[in-house]
Amino acid sequence: MSAAGHHARGTIVVAGSVAQRPGHGGHTWVFLQYLLGFRRLGWDVLLLDRLEPEMCRDAGGRPCAVRDSVNFRYLAAVMERFGLADSFAVACDGGAEYLGLQQRQVLERVRRCPFLLNVMGFLNDDVAAAAPRRVFLDIDPGFPQMWRELGQADLFRGHDDFVTIGLNVGREGCVIPTCGLEWVTTVQPVVLEHWPAREPHRRGPMTSVCTWRGDWGSVEFGGRTYGLRVHEFRKFVALPRLAPRARFELAVDIHANEAKDVALLDDNGWNRVDPTAAADSPEGYARFIARSSAEFMVAKNLYVETRGGWFSDRSICYLASGRPVLAQDTGFRTVLPAGEGLLTFSTPDEARAGVEEIFGDYARQARAARAVAEENFDSDRVLRRLLDRLGVN
Repeated sequence: MSAAGHHARGTIVVAGSVAQRPGHGGHTWVFLQYLLGFRRLGWDVLLLDRLEPEMCRDAGGRPCAVRDSVNFRYLAAVMERFGLADSFAVACDGGAEYLGLQQRQVLERVRRCPFLLNVMGFLNDDVAAAAPRRVFLDIDPGFPQMWRELGQADLFRGHDDFVTIGLNVGREGCVIPTCGLEWVTTVQPVVLEHWPAREPHRRGPMTSVCTWRGDWGSVEFGGRTYGLRVHEFRKFVALPRLAPRARFELAVDIHANEAKDVALLDDNGWNRVDPTAAADSPEGYARFIARSSAEFMVAKNLYVETRGGWFSDRSICYLASGRPVLAQDTGFRTVLPAGEGLLTFSTPDEARAGVEEIFGDYARQARAARAVAEENFDSDRVLRRLLDRLGVN
């Protein structure tokens, strides 16, 4: 029986890596929202992950066997806590061994699934090839499209359908190339039953969880250089001094070698915390958000400059928790309601004004934040719409 209380409609397969980033609670939620969301709609689900021996470490940081690694144990523990213990498989050593479900069981489910949702083209092996339909899910809009146009990487090869969270891809004013593909645009889902509205917490700091540079480097495309979050954040680094009404805290993954940027953050009044301590599990991530008053969200430079309409999976969790979000505009205002609960900025002055607005009537902004989540990001609505767009019912 499925979580929805009736016989499941089949299995939706999601491919992406949780195990390669153990202790990153926010990253884990990206995948949980889809798995738990599809399950709510009556589907069985399966997460396909992979680990190579060189990726695996024990608690002391030493190389070890996959099944003994922090990586695998983190994934297995998360899946068990969310009732998904029999809904995942990890391909080890290039698929020579499987942990969780065995390869035979995986292939059986994949061959019968309506589609495999392949996050950033993560899976490109015989198992992916066995799926009757492969749907590419782009959660870093701009990067894979530009890489393909530049001849650097083609993550799209072997897929039948193309979904992006770049809400403006294919629309006028967005400079992300479509690569001649037809893109289905979608917001990311939040499973509201796992993200209850919290009591307003006006005295908490404005926070965010982020990486300073992220997984990818800058991209040179069409005569321009598209950069990373660091290139945007420096523009707004003085905000704690400009907006003394709030305290600012950043769970930021920044390398100690970036001494100038570390000093810049510290000198401007940002309280830096270690993201692996602040949000080391799905539950820890939710607690970190709950003790915040609001989110201050700075986007990667590429997202801002392309006007692709990217919106953060983190911000969605803040909104669902009843935490107002002050988000840098990436063009998402064409689709999402900005005003109460969700405010936008493009300049330091607009950011300061947004802080003033949030704390001017905090209780109202907190209520509005939850309403924005319910009306725009509820997984039931978002995933039903996605299934409809893909012709799956």
